[in-house]
Amino acid sequence: MSLADSLYELIVQTSTNLPSDIRRLIADAQTRETPDTNSSLALATIALNVDMACETERPICQDTGMPTFLVKTPVGYDQLVLEEEIHKAVARATKAGKLRPNSVDSLTGKNSGDNLGPGTPVIHFHQHRKNEVEIRLVLKGGGCENKNIQYSLPQELPGLGRADRNLDGVRKCLMHAVYQAQGQGCSAGYLGVCIGGDRTSGYEHAKLQLFRKADDTNPVADLAELEKYVVENANQLGIGTMGFGGRVTLLGCKVGVLNRLPASFFVSVAYECWAFRRLGVVLDPATGDIVRWQYREPDEIKKLAVGAGFRLTGREVVLEAPITDEKIRSVRAGDVVVINGIVNTGRDAVHHHLMHHDSPVDLAGSVLYHCGPVMTRNPDGSWKCGAAGPTTSSREEPYQADIIGKFGIRAVIGKGGMGAKTLRGLQEHGAVYLNAIGGAAQFYSDCVTQVDGVHWLEEFGVPEAMWQLRVNGFATICTMDSHGNSLHRDVDASSLKELGRFAESVFGH
Repeated sequence: MSLADSLYELIVQTSTNLPSDIRRLIADAQTRETPDTNSSLALATIALNVDMACETERPICQDTGMPTFLVKTPVGYDQLVLEEEIHKAVARATKAGKLRPNSVDSLTGKNSGDNLGPGTPVIHFHQHRKNEVEIRLVLKGGGCENKNIQYSLPQELPGLGRADRNLDGVRKCLMHAVYQAQGQGCSAGYLGVCIGGDRTSGYEHAKLQLFRKADDTNPVADLAELEKYVVENANQLGIGTMGFGGRVTLLGCKVGVLNRLPASFFVSVAYECWAFRRLGVVLDPATGDIVRWQYREPDEIKKLAVGAGFRLTGREVVLEAPITDEKIRSVRAGDVVVINGIVNTGRDAVHHHLMHHDSPVDLAGSVLYHCGPVMTRNPDGSWKCGAAGPTTSSREEPYQADIIGKFGIRAVIGKGGMGAKTLRGLQEHGAVYLNAIGGAAQFYSDCVTQVDGVHWLEEFGVPEAMWQLRVNGFATICTMDSHGNSLHRDVDASSLKELGRFAESVFGH
């Protein structure tokens, strides 16, 4: 296997196959969650999705994130050649549909189409005194990246009071970091943490903690105790998988430390989602062959699914556009809702554009899906959907109520919920918000029977274009209805109350 092929295989496997330690965490989470709840249903769907992605070598989540490589090479190794080969492998994997084109010009909004551009991919080069090349890769999506958070201590925190410049102040920050993420970062989540450093080095070191194995033990006793405390107690907040409420909110926490300036005390948190895509390879420096894999173990759990995900009973609400006002007002928060027929995707660029322009298709009575799918072209020019899970909906909060009212949309599908303005819009115009299972890109792509068309592809790129997808059996949970009910608002309020139980100091003064 050449260097080019080894790098490509690393990218493919990282995108499509979870590492052994994360598989164990998800398997354990399924046993700890209360049976027959929305959170247990979500975990079952996640497990099924992981199996499907592995079997088909398709992306676990449609948001394949910012490819971030951590590279160690022998002294004298040509890192420039390796960088060129990494770029080629990233472009190759993007063309093959193993990565979604995610590199966007920050000034023009133009998608490069191949995941290459200033700052992408991210590559950290280091040297070591071993005669081998070590390359580790993490694919961290935008939904969880947006829930990263950095604290400057001392600081007042909701529900927890003052966080001081000590280990107990750090504890409060980490509990708050889990609370503020709710279900928007595709919980159950995982924290990489740095205490100290400056604003830049702190975030970088926090992300480095994500390369530690889930079952390792921090060599600093106080930090080992802190990591254990955060995992145990964050799972008492009741946020649950996808923010549906439940026992499993956080899968892991890893904490590192850097020296700091006397004037600054930063706590930087890299929030990772359950779709924790992280693998590594050790290469022969002369041939580029893979010598061994990292984060893969011979006894890893091969099959995670213990059921069929959404267990449909025939009592679900079935919606197919055009949806009437009477039909949509019969849907209540907590209902399982199945979508058949046409859905139109729309993310940030589409929402902004529709505020000022007409739609290329009739949206009256329609279903709008917050989704940036992975798409590849068939030889005949038609499109094939390779991954189609939901994106985080909170980004569309400034637009959503206006778009619903302007075009008569009846249902919005996304993840993580939306806010007060959207909830008022759902009531006023007669619409609902449906929460799909974040990261379950293969589970939902199997529901796509046909791609009927695409609009604004050249202008916005693949993730941001408006795709017309024909779906069958697309299962969701209504979390916000047209009567003013919001499960997200309820879970936020209850978890904030629980957070207050952890205000008292634990780790000294």
